[in-house]
Amino acid sequence: MKKTYKIEVDCANCANKMEDAARKTAGVQTAAVNFMTQKIIVEFDEGREPKAVMEEVRAACKRVEPDCEIFL
Repeated sequence: MKKTYKIEVDCANCANKMEDAARKTAGVQTAAVNFMTQKIIVEFDEGREPKAVMEEVRAACKRVEPDCEIFL
């Protein structure tokens, strides 16, 4: 399952860090952050609950960029 979420990130470098953090999160197959559109597209592993995985993604992104926000 693939879902798109609105994000708030200040710079392209931060967006890259968030993308890396999201990709390393358990339950995420792929993740792509687009700084220009302020969106993150996440594809989830089969059988994983997107809301639970996105809470982990949000926490991982906050560790690398405390100012970021992902709107679930």
